[in-house]
Amino acid sequence: MNITVVVPTIGRPSLAALLHALAASSGSPPEQVLVVDDRTPAAEPLPVAVPDRLADRVKVLTGPGRGPAAARNVGWRAAHTDWIGFLDDDVVPAADWLDRLAADLDGLPAAVAGSQGRIRVPLPADRRPTDWERNVAGLETARWATADLAYRRAALAAVGGFDERFPRAYREDADLGLRLVRAGWTIARGERYVIHPVRPAGAWVSVRLQGGNADDPLMRALHGPRWRQAAGVPPGRRPRHLATTAAGLAGLVGLGAGNRLSVGRVLAVAGLGGWLAGTAELAWARIAPGPRTTREVATMLATSAVLPAAASAHWVRGVLRARGVERVAVGRWRPQADVPVGRWRPEAVLFDRDGTLVVDVPYNGDPSRVEPMPGARAALDRLRAAGLPLAVVSNQSGVGRGLLTIDQVAAVNRRVDELLGPFDHWAVCPHVPEDGCACRKPAAGLVRTAAGALGVAPARCAVIGDIGADVDAAAAAGARGVLVPTPRTRPEEIAAAAAVAPDLPAAVDQLLGAPRGAGGPGGEGVPR
Repeated sequence: MNITVVVPTIGRPSLAALLHALAASSGSPPEQVLVVDDRTPAAEPLPVAVPDRLADRVKVLTGPGRGPAAARNVGWRAAHTDWIGFLDDDVVPAADWLDRLAADLDGLPAAVAGSQGRIRVPLPADRRPTDWERNVAGLETARWATADLAYRRAALAAVGGFDERFPRAYREDADLGLRLVRAGWTIARGERYVIHPVRPAGAWVSVRLQGGNADDPLMRALHGPRWRQAAGVPPGRRPRHLATTAAGLAGLVGLGAGNRLSVGRVLAVAGLGGWLAGTAELAWARIAPGPRTTREVATMLATSAVLPAAASAHWVRGVLRARGVERVAVGRWRPQADVPVGRWRPEAVLFDRDGTLVVDVPYNGDPSRVEPMPGARAALDRLRAAGLPLAVVSNQSGVGRGLLTIDQVAAVNRRVDELLGPFDHWAVCPHVPEDGCACRKPAAGLVRTAAGALGVAPARCAVIGDIGADVDAAAAAGARGVLVPTPRTRPEEIAAAAAVAPDLPAAVDQLLGAPRGAGGPGGEGVPR
């Protein structure tokens, strides 16, 4: 089957059940199953029990440990197939999942970006579900949930994949779906299904999940005030949470005033009364549809007392994070840049890795051999101080040639981050030239992917590299290229480049002080 299945994981035991169910499913197996280990980089190697049927198809990749969006990006960018099927590590594919997946994808029009599977959450038949069980059951009606969703690789590349600024689950799914729909794609509904068991959770899981409120202001900034309706997301209880929290704070202020002021006593009584009423209403709204056991009632009372404050605090944190955020055409967000009037300055800078940021060691998979180019750290820090996001766009054909693994590339990239970073995004092409992919420089794919990940139009990006393929990729994407030659740069590449700098610090000088132009091919280039 012309599909790669990508499974981000944090090492849950349920991963083994998923792989065994996938192996037992009727139908042709996927070309590859990429398990992305999204634990912290310092974790021990992930043990994966691979069923015999998938023995030569399962590969474990090292993720950046920054959440499901970043892990999924690692997976689909390492794949070669036209379709990428995403599964969460706590689902169990049905016995005919592979057969139904093939039927769901067969004959889909070119304008269809993806096919969403169906999620079934088994609930107890002998009692009412608990609050946590009802929460998980909400996945059955969630739109664009990547617990089971297959996307065209071309569609993911067109919008830059998942937005890694969403560190948690749920909103990154909705954001990607909205960007694809805005770009003219559609997402179909398939007939296949997975089982999503309700895994055990602690009593305070509902409070912990309130961290997701921090992502909502970003969604508003990206997609406007009606983003919930557009993404099919329920309205939620934020106004009530804010009112309950404000009442509680007012009551505490009144208590602090003590008996010195009669208004303090009134404020304490009114505020704490309002907080108690809001807490009681929330608790009953959660208790009423549940089993009403002693344990469940006690859990709902305790968590309802702190849940509004936790939700409000996370939301305020998200609002502060999203200050100065503007909507952009590609559906990403970025901070406002302070661009002097009458002067052109890039809104993001993309770098080739080998020969530009670090000394070129052919097919290097050893982090200890990473050596920064002279002046690189200081030059990069100047760009960061100017408020510009930075990314790396790197061809790594050693992976396609079998000379490197994607894990070795990731390890070298982490070392570059340690020495010169942090970089806001890494875009890597693992293909060989013969693959004819759209991402390998001098094609535009890596530049467009990195620009999308940073929330900047390619025409507002600068690309710095040491060979002609780097500046050609910039031109193909509509970005500006600056060539920093090394001994391996051919004379004809230097002659053809629109902008040349003797070293990386000089290239940064040009970018921060270049006259403003239209940007892209035909615009005013960076002076040579």
